[in-house]
Amino acid sequence: MKPYYEHGGITIYHGDCREVMPHVTADVLVTDPPYGLADKWTGGTWAENPMYADARRWDREPFPDLAQVIARTSQAIVWGGNYYALPPSRCWLAWEKTQRMPTMADLELAWTNMDRPAKSWTEGRNPDGKRWHPTQKPVSLMQWCLGFVTAGTVLDPFMGGGTTLVAAKNLGRRAIGIEIEERYCEIAAKRLSQEVLPLGAARSAACST
Repeated sequence: MKPYYEHGGITIYHGDCREVMPHVTADVLVTDPPYGLADKWTGGTWAENPMYADARRWDREPFPDLAQVIARTSQAIVWGGNYYALPPSRCWLAWEKTQRMPTMADLELAWTNMDRPAKSWTEGRNPDGKRWHPTQKPVSLMQWCLGFVTAGTVLDPFMGGGTTLVAAKNLGRRAIGIEIEERYCEIAAKRLSQEVLPLGAARSAACST
């Protein structure tokens, strides 16, 4: 299968992750799948942005085969795992948002299959500037997540704008991203083509127990 983008240990595939994953090998899963919120995204002027209107199209239902995705790697971090019927977790991760908005969540949760204490990360909603994707996570948050998992290739089968891959690049890790929307593959490739400075190695150490 031909990659959409490949450079410096980072690879992007354009397609449905269920069709692409049998052709790739990865060690850990760090991802942010659809939550199935769709029309629940209402209220506030932010909802008038066309970017969110498009999200109501692809976020209508949770991804039906997430368990099979998780089973492909030994370690997994899944943002929005609280919206899925996943096994009990001994380690949840939380992103506490510094800006509180009455029409949006104050925090987000990530399910993991790791046996360690729960941890939280405090960060603004948009520390990286312009949002390329409606559910885009901060690069600093994803670098923090990568500090929990062992060395090896990182897989993000719901890549969106490529933040997980940017975080992996900053940390010198190999990563594979899969995205069904080609325009987001293009956005991710452009972000990865830029020279990105690390966002503070010291903050990545905050995941220590």
